[in-house]
Amino acid sequence: MAAVAGSSFAIYGPDGYSWIHGLSVLTLLMLATGVMRARSHNIAAHRANMISLYVGALVITGLFTLLPGRLLGNALWGWLG
Repeated sequence: MAAVAGSSFAIYGPDGYSWIHGLSVLTLLMLATGVMRARSHNIAAHRANMISLYVGALVITGLFTLLPGRLLGNALWGWLG
């Protein structure tokens, strides 16, 4: 997940970075927080952090990426007709 969030900074449009890159920063911060919680043996907080990270970083961001007007969204919706 860190590799995907970090590599997103190499992808930008003609206007530079978008608000989705802000979610990449949040993902990296939440990942570091989750690791710190696991290392301090706070398993319940680690579990909650990782579940939130999964839902927020993968599901929600993925859905926003597929909106019409976005590069991948236009490709998907154009292909579907």
